[in-house]
Amino acid sequence: MVELTSIPQFVRNSGRFREVTSVMAKYGLAGWLGNVRADWVQQLFRAQDGSRLGDLPIEVRIRSALAELGTTFIKLGQILSTRPDLIGPKLATELSKLQSGTPADNIDTVRALFDEEFGCTPEEIFSSFEEAAFASASIAQIHRATLSGGQQVVVKVQHRGIQSRIENDLEIMLELAKLAESFAPGIQKFQPVNTVTEFSRTLKRELDFEREARNLKHFTHNFSKADRIRFPAAYPESSSRRVLTMDFLDGIGLSDTSALNAAGYDLSAIAKRGATMFVDMIFRDGFYHADPHPGNLLVLPNEVIGVLDCGMVGNIDEELREQVEDMLLAAVDEDSDRLAEIVVRLGQVPQDLDRSALNNDLSDFVTDYRSQSLDQFDLSGALNAVVTIVRKHSIILPARIALLLKVLIMLEGTARQLSPQFSLAELLEPYREQAIRRRLSPTRMWRKLNTAYRDWNHLVEILPVDLADILGRMKQGRFDIHLDHRRLDSTVNRLVLGIVTAALFVGSATLWSSQVPPKLWGYSIPGATGCLVAVLLGFRLLHAIRRSGDLD
Repeated sequence: MVELTSIPQFVRNSGRFREVTSVMAKYGLAGWLGNVRADWVQQLFRAQDGSRLGDLPIEVRIRSALAELGTTFIKLGQILSTRPDLIGPKLATELSKLQSGTPADNIDTVRALFDEEFGCTPEEIFSSFEEAAFASASIAQIHRATLSGGQQVVVKVQHRGIQSRIENDLEIMLELAKLAESFAPGIQKFQPVNTVTEFSRTLKRELDFEREARNLKHFTHNFSKADRIRFPAAYPESSSRRVLTMDFLDGIGLSDTSALNAAGYDLSAIAKRGATMFVDMIFRDGFYHADPHPGNLLVLPNEVIGVLDCGMVGNIDEELREQVEDMLLAAVDEDSDRLAEIVVRLGQVPQDLDRSALNNDLSDFVTDYRSQSLDQFDLSGALNAVVTIVRKHSIILPARIALLLKVLIMLEGTARQLSPQFSLAELLEPYREQAIRRRLSPTRMWRKLNTAYRDWNHLVEILPVDLADILGRMKQGRFDIHLDHRRLDSTVNRLVLGIVTAALFVGSATLWSSQVPPKLWGYSIPGATGCLVAVLLGFRLLHAIRRSGDLD
């Protein structure tokens, strides 16, 4: 049942909610309607590209439905494409094809937004400002401009009204997720409410261009000593939450290999340099660009690599880095038992997890990949295999680890577009050695000892007080133990009802057999009535148990 507090948002979003559910129903019905070969029926169930929905695989239908629903749902699909452990590698691969585009706002709309953000027009801030946007995506459009000092810049302007539309869609998503968890038990394992909540937090961060400006500053600082890596500098005085001004990087897209070859660039060196940059982000800095597809990477003159679109980033603290290193080291050392232990420790495991089956699957995985030489090792294939095993056993990885694995898979794929011989595993080998040295370093051991000392010291300080309090309560007879049982109410109720029913039946049978008056036609009325009530209660109890599925 929908709570009363959510009724206003349903009223506010009723039109959009109806549109969303209609599209979902259309794509959900496409499967069985594929058997209805009447053209006029099939015409109602076509994707935007004209293909018959009934003939499309479920993964394609999901992608098409998200694309038809627009910006917010496309972004959701792009985020879900980083969670193959949650939705499966096949659907994740299909969702990674989602591309979002929105027609650019006209110049009057842009001027109105500048007036709200800065109290003036773009022409008053920049010495020149191109009225026509040269690119437009789902959240913002890009204009070329020139600063008063002569610097060539690009201005990222958020589409007007996009924030309110996204917030409305997020409210609808959350309500649909709650309904799915309540009425579709098979979907519960995908954690729709938690997934939508995490997605909402990620997307709202992407709407804040000031955060992206801080990301650019952070990356620029981390790579200040790298002469062939460049991030566009942001200009705070002409930027705000909805407008971002940054350097214009003029180069060749990493996906345009023919143009790169024509320019005489060494693609193998570029692939290695770009991959090294991302590996440094992950294992050196713990702060990395989370979307390394070719469209976000440029090759500038002198083979300098330029990085665009730093709105989506990932963070790795020391604890998470050590956990990922443990997993990689266990795989390299061919220790399937330790790999299984790490996976169970990292992920959210089901109560009925079959540890022996998980160990066997990981042992087979290690055996399959142990024969590959380092320069030929298919790291992305290995990571996808691990994700498949994890999902097979219904283990859900933390979002940060799932995102990191996705980035490593995308990174190797992007690098191999430039150089088919590229090996990310070979590139990671020095970091493996660094990880081992770091584990054995006196600094790390001292930090661990210091942390352990603080924890034990805290325990020693509070233990006497807590023990004295417990002993005092026991002496006074006020020591209570409270057990928090979860989801046992129905079980306890059935148990009590069963005991009462059995007691009533036994007592009533005794009255009946003893011919306790008053009697009717020679039968004890109290005994017969009690037996009848006990039988009815017994049938009711059996019906409740069967309805819950416990007898299946």
